[in-house]
Amino acid sequence: MNHAIFGENVQGASHIRSGTECQDSRKIVSPDDETIILAVADGHGSSNCPYSKTGSKIAVNVFCDIIRSLYESYSDNYSMLPSFLNREGDTHISKAIDSEWKKRVLEHHRKCKREIPKKNDDTENMPAVYKQYGTTLIGLLITDTFVFGFQLGDGDAFFVNENGIERVIDAEKILGVETHSLSRENAWEKAVTSLRMIDISEHVPMFFSLSTDGYSNSYSTEKGFQDAVKEYLPLIKEHGVPEIANALPDWLSETSSMGCGDDITMLIAYFVNDETEEAFSDDEDLKDERDQ
Repeated sequence: MNHAIFGENVQGASHIRSGTECQDSRKIVSPDDETIILAVADGHGSSNCPYSKTGSKIAVNVFCDIIRSLYESYSDNYSMLPSFLNREGDTHISKAIDSEWKKRVLEHHRKCKREIPKKNDDTENMPAVYKQYGTTLIGLLITDTFVFGFQLGDGDAFFVNENGIERVIDAEKILGVETHSLSRENAWEKAVTSLRMIDISEHVPMFFSLSTDGYSNSYSTEKGFQDAVKEYLPLIKEHGVPEIANALPDWLSETSSMGCGDDITMLIAYFVNDETEEAFSDDEDLKDERDQ
């Protein structure tokens, strides 16, 4: 079985007009030939979150680092990993991601010699620091036998094959502009995880996708959005991965321009049995973005 991984994050149309940089980040890690870790994060970008681009970069690195370390720690007893993820995803893993993100944010803030606000009792106000880096986070661990999903805040993860489209994670949908955030106290309590046992070879051709909410919010209906995501499967089959990967930035930019105007990030992990299918990945995604 062959696979190809590609994606893009584009500056939203409204952000281009206002001169605001793209607040989204993405990351791809492949611990071995059969395993993929994907993550996307959406920095809040409000005036209260001036460093949310950095917060989103830290978030995708934290997810990939923690999940890769966990995956490798089970190298001698791989069959036990799904049970651990299913049992501890909402607690142990979510707490670890929450804690590590806040630790790295504070390290970065101090490294940049930025002011730490004070509380009324003159102690350091750490929540005020974290708020400046606010971001969502959504990630997948994809193996040949199971898929683990993590989500905190807005965004979408799908499984698509010739039978249709399914959500990987049934996260809580929040009405309005508010969203759950890694910057909040006890953020891990709002995280949602899922574990799905799946033999990918029985579903090919197929793909998993991750996207920030700028994509879904650019459609007036959920059906319209899911129909757009599903369309990538026949497009890849007809035109091949490289052509679709090259076209993706323009498509996402057009979607933002005709939709909500927000930044959009999308990652796709495509699987096929055709041994002649050329795998395609963006080497830039494999770089460690922790200190960028």
